[in-house]
Amino acid sequence: MKALAYEKAHELTAFAINLVEVAEPQLRDGDLLVEVRAIGINPGEAAIRKTRSAEPGGRVILGWEFAGVVVANGPAATGFAIGDRVMGTGDITRDGCWAERVAVDHRVVAKIADELTFTDAASLPIGILTAWEALFRDQRTVPAGVGSVLVIGGAGGVGSSATQLLKARTSAFVISTASRPESRKWATAMGADLVVDHHADLATQLRGAGIDQVDLVFSTSGTSGNLASIVEVLRPFGHLAFIDTPGPLDLDAFIGKSLSLHSEMVFSKITAGGDAGSQGRILARAADDVAAGRLRSIVTTTLEGLTSETMRTAHTLVETGGTIGKTVIAL
Repeated sequence: MKALAYEKAHELTAFAINLVEVAEPQLRDGDLLVEVRAIGINPGEAAIRKTRSAEPGGRVILGWEFAGVVVANGPAATGFAIGDRVMGTGDITRDGCWAERVAVDHRVVAKIADELTFTDAASLPIGILTAWEALFRDQRTVPAGVGSVLVIGGAGGVGSSATQLLKARTSAFVISTASRPESRKWATAMGADLVVDHHADLATQLRGAGIDQVDLVFSTSGTSGNLASIVEVLRPFGHLAFIDTPGPLDLDAFIGKSLSLHSEMVFSKITAGGDAGSQGRILARAADDVAAGRLRSIVTTTLEGLTSETMRTAHTLVETGGTIGKTVIAL
């Protein structure tokens, strides 16, 4: 089959992901084999391209957000049949979905309705799972006492999903950060009750809107640079959830307010032995929410074809840091 692959980690200026012929994926007992119809592109994948090289003689196939059709299943992959339309993520330690077909653990896959296009479906899994686990942890809603949430980076894929989940599943007042007119408009369309500029002083803007402190901050990027502002706007015993790698943190300020820290890495349940099946259930609920109109696709850019040129365009877009919503490649 054909796949987009590379050998050595590289910068965008030396882009080296090429379409090559590779062996068909080997199914594990709990795997589905999915014919990929659309793939979502994420900043984390571009970061991996810059840092991960293949073993000598090998190649790297990235991509862990897809929609497609089940064409085979392993003996322990229950709940799915050949021909099912699905969306899912994968396992960051295995080959990804930038290929014609992908082998994936059935526990991180969910069926999608016929009314949901593959392109729209492929925009959802990473953002939904990341936002859900960061905000709700292993529950169905935010921690007790959380009535206001500040989403830093509200126009990105994860921030867009977070705002929608909060409005669909909680009564929280949601504040989103966005700096450009088009990103502010998008954040409002996602359901934000208030949009503020992350390039300006957050506390001053919140006070101007009559908000002294918030209960939870969800930081999707730039956590270390925003740390002082985050601590300032959080109430005592508030919560900070973050998904980037902020580096060393000065915890003194957190201790002074008795704040709780929540990290999130979307692949942790499948790589570290957690309840991976919970991710499939979350995705199934999200698919139901989309069908019912409670959630919407976050596709803003659709590219066509599994080609090196298309993937380079997608990486160029995500590396700008100003992407709104999600870029999807339709196969």
